[in-house]
This record gives sequence, C-alpha cells and structure tokens, in this order.
Amino acid sequence: MSFKHITIAGSGVLGSQIAFQTAFFGYDVTVYDINDKALAAAKERFEKLTSVYGEYFNDQARAEKAFASLSYSSDLADAVKDADLIIEAVPEVVDIKVNFYTQLGKVAPEKTVFASNSSTMLPSQFAEYTGRPEKFLALHFANEIWKNNISEVMGHAGTDPKYADLVEEFAKTIGMIPFRLHKEQPGYILNTLLVPFLNAAQYLWANEVADPHSIDKNWMISTGAPVGPFGFLDIIGMTTPYNLSNAKAEQGDPIAKLIADKLKSELIDQGKLGVASGEGFYKYPNPSYKEPDFLK
Repeated sequence: MSFKHITIAGSGVLGSQIAFQTAFFGYDVTVYDINDKALAAAKERFEKLTSVYGEYFNDQARAEKAFASLSYSSDLADAVKDADLIIEAVPEVVDIKVNFYTQLGKVAPEKTVFASNSSTMLPSQFAEYTGRPEKFLALHFANEIWKNNISEVMGHAGTDPKYADLVEEFAKTIGMIPFRLHKEQPGYILNTLLVPFLNAAQYLWANEVADPHSIDKNWMISTGAPVGPFGFLDIIGMTTPYNLSNAKAEQGDPIAKLIADKLKSELIDQGKLGVASGEGFYKYPNPSYKEPDFLK
C-alpha cells in the first residue's frame, strides 16, 4: 500500500503548512475545516505560502501548481471519501479531538490511516474513539516545516508497526526527516525540550520579572540563538499556547492561570495572534529581534 490521497483536517497555522507541503511534493490533498469561513481563511494562508515556497525552493511555478491543486471541503465524509491518510491538526482541546475522531471513524474508508499532529496529547488518549486503533498514530511537524523539516512518528501500544512504517516513508516523500519514537512521550522529542523553555519564559513575563524583548535578548545573546522564546511564540501563534496553559489552569495550576489570563487579555483579545495576524510580541513582517542593533 502507498498513499496517494491525503486529507488534512484543520487548516490553522500548522495544518495549512502540512497541506501545502504535501501538495508541493505532488500528492492529491483535500483540506477539511468546520465551515466555509475557516476554509476562506485557509486559502489566504495558502496564498501567502505560495510566495514563501516559491522563494524558498526557488520554484514559483511548482508552488503555484501546488496551490491550484488543493481541494477544500467542510463536509467531513466528503473530505475523507478517497483518503489513504488523514492528518489531524485540530485545536489542542481534548473534547474537540474526541468528537472529531468519533465522527471520523464513522465516515472514513476502511483503508484510511489516521495520524494526529497533536503537540502534547498522546495517541492512546484517542485510539478507542477512532474505531481503528491499529491504524492510528501521531505524526508531528515543527512550525515552518519547509525549512524546519522534521517529523516525529509515534504510535501507541495498539498501533500496528506496519502503519507506522508507511507513515514514516510518507514523511520522507514530502521532504521530511522522520524521527521514530520507541514509546509514547507527551511532546515527543522536540516539544519535550521546547515547551518547558517557553513556559519558563512566559512565567518570567506573566510574573512581571522581565519584559518579553529583554527575555529574548538575554537568551539570544547568551546562546547565539537566532530567535528567543517570544519570537518562537509569535511563530507558533497564541492559540495553542493559550489552550495548553488554560487546560493546566483548569486543573488548578496557578502559574498556568497567570500565563493564560495574560495571553488572553494582552494578546488574543487585542487580535495580536503572532506572525499570522501581523503582530504578537513583535510586529511583522519585520520584527525588531531581526534588526542588527537588537542585541546591543
């Protein structure tokens, strides 16, 4: 079996990147989201990605062909009717994912393999809802996947290894360097390292120890990193960090509540969602951390 038809469920920041990357490497891609408004926003992201890919790969014609080849649907059964593989990139909220997989399991063809791009949740949390736990695993991508081209392949105890092998091979065919995890780990390799770093930075800010630009500047000077934690958060977008902090806050974590409340009031409620909206902790397309004198 080899994959030909790929459905991406969820067309946010990373879902749209996964869809475009997959189309750019020649697959038939259908983009699913909950309504036409969400899909219209996705098309705007794809228009921007067409320029990004054209410039990065020095092949504008190929990028435009990828853009033109994308299909769209807000009807889940229609979106997955031909899917060999579906990659889920819906919000990091347990109930949303449970509902999604419960519906998906009812309408997807028997052949379809399910992969979740969840950043922090485990396949075993949702396997029973899929109706096909042996064909369900995680396939996680890093943001700006055209250049940060890793993919992390992680099954659960009930995943049939042959489907993990297929997904790993698929990842290679869309320009990824796959990393196979030997057991379930919240956050995989990348986010096990990255999330505590971002949480520490957000705590320093939310607890009014230092401002975001000072924190970034300190980190960048000290480590030689090209971007600091708040620059990272802008790239990720505010929705996912907010959802993760809010979930911890609801479990009684006071630091997470402090962070979630500040993200909401000072950024999300102001429409400052990061790079995608033109402003977050920095203004885009020319954030101050890229200016030569930022580190002075």
